[in-house]
Amino acid sequence: MKVVVLAGGISTERDVSIVSGTLVCRALREKKHEAILLDVFFGNENIDIQDAFPIEYDVDKAVEYIKSFNEDVERASKERKNFFGPNVIEICQKADIVFLALHGEHGENGGVQAAFNLHGIKYTGSGHLSSALAMDKGLAKKLFVENSVPCPKGVILERENHTTNLSDYDMDFPVVVKPCCGGSSVGVNIVTNQADYEEAIKQAFSYEREVIVEQYIKGREFSVGVIDKEAYPVIEIAPVEGFYDYKNKYLAGAAVETCPADISEEQTRKMQGYALKGAEALFIDGYVRLDFMMNEQGEMFCLEANTLPGMTPTSLLPQEAKARGIDFPELCEKLIEVSLKKYEGDGRTF
Repeated sequence: MKVVVLAGGISTERDVSIVSGTLVCRALREKKHEAILLDVFFGNENIDIQDAFPIEYDVDKAVEYIKSFNEDVERASKERKNFFGPNVIEICQKADIVFLALHGEHGENGGVQAAFNLHGIKYTGSGHLSSALAMDKGLAKKLFVENSVPCPKGVILERENHTTNLSDYDMDFPVVVKPCCGGSSVGVNIVTNQADYEEAIKQAFSYEREVIVEQYIKGREFSVGVIDKEAYPVIEIAPVEGFYDYKNKYLAGAAVETCPADISEEQTRKMQGYALKGAEALFIDGYVRLDFMMNEQGEMFCLEANTLPGMTPTSLLPQEAKARGIDFPELCEKLIEVSLKKYEGDGRTF
């Protein structure tokens, strides 16, 4: 197949996206697909569109080209109005499918998916509506609750209209403060006092205009992948230090990850059941990863859903697939296979 692996972009997770895209491109090349790596925002003016998918391809050279724009992201994102870089749409239209290795707001929030729908471009992962719902943690939380998926108690604050008095929301310390639409735990803080709380609120609002404050759940952290409406083995994440923040997600050795998780069969089935319910609540098709906390009493709480899970060496979904006997290249092919299902029938994508 001719595959564009789309990565990079201008979100706070650009670097992680480049790593994911690089590994996916190499894996698909290993499986004899004509895969190429492309930056969604900077594109590539040097590619011959008529010969965009060569048999021989230097992945390292493509990575070097994409990284050459790293220092220009902030300036270019302010000056440019068009999100898609040179030749991106034209090349993606020539592909059999685009593997979305994008992470963060631009790529996971449904915008790219909606544009691709209009351009007749097939892509991996969920459609624009479910992507947008999952990216907005406030909306996702409401849908989880309505569909009997337990969540931590919380409130959505708006930059223009909020107080810093937790008692106004019937909450007390400790709490978790996080941007409503952020990813990879960027801007997430666990706070135990008023001064740190006000600073965390200020930091979270620097990312976006809506912030979620949730009651902190003390306990163990887990994740469950759902691929093609099937829950994968539960994985437990135990950070060596602190919580599962951006550093601990992507720094090798920063967290101990156990898959399958050391919990009872009953707890496994229960969490997998919540994961399936959560995916259905958000109208997910293809694949998704849902994160959970379990407190000391064994109660489970769904934190959020990630419609484009990381595909780095320390990422969770590849580890869950490995526990099922599916290696990384096979997983990449499987994600393409299940994603193509949404184009069957009338071809409509949501």
